[in-house]
Amino acid sequence: MIKAIVTDIEGTTSSLSFVKDVLFPYARAKLPEFVRQHQGEPHIKQLLVDVCHEADSTLSTENAIKQLIEWIDQDKKITPLKALQGLIWQAGYKRGDFKGHLYQDAIANLKAWKEKGISLFVYSSGSVLAQKMLFGHADEGDLTPLFSGYFDTLIGGKKEADSYRKIAIEIGFPTNEILFLSDIKEELDAAKAVGYQTIWLTRDNTPDPQAEHTQVSSFDDIALDS
Repeated sequence: MIKAIVTDIEGTTSSLSFVKDVLFPYARAKLPEFVRQHQGEPHIKQLLVDVCHEADSTLSTENAIKQLIEWIDQDKKITPLKALQGLIWQAGYKRGDFKGHLYQDAIANLKAWKEKGISLFVYSSGSVLAQKMLFGHADEGDLTPLFSGYFDTLIGGKKEADSYRKIAIEIGFPTNEILFLSDIKEELDAAKAVGYQTIWLTRDNTPDPQAEHTQVSSFDDIALDS
């Protein structure tokens, strides 16, 4: 019986185009000015130290900015980059530059599952702050009360089985009572390897009944065991 659901965001609850065509370009455009403006603040100082650590090099602020832009262009899932993107998006949400996109079927079913007493969690490569901003500034209003917790790459990589083991320990449910939702096979493989139940969101593609994980095109097609 499913007691908890852990969901991915990009391609699962939110469209790939929103992230790739709105959020990523926005962060790329704003990052140089943001880092220069806030580099003296303790949190940003530490993130720049973390950038140097990840790059295995001592970098000036300008070179750190160049490295960050390069990582964005390479779509790297690097924790200090994700943290900075989250801060930039937070400012954008607060200014009303954009709203968080979420699929209507995802919202409706997440609400229904919450009402049934199922605990809901988010696990995304985007920072926890970015996750909260997206759900907190949706067109439908603040949806953060739906969730009992959020996880990002600080817990580990999304294609690493140990990350899902750690999440299960953190949220306090046996792995076989947790359902993980994602659009990425390798993430689902990692979750399944430690005992999670899994469902593969295909969205714009027709589900393949022969796939290694149950495929659905919408949250409406997810049938939970009772």
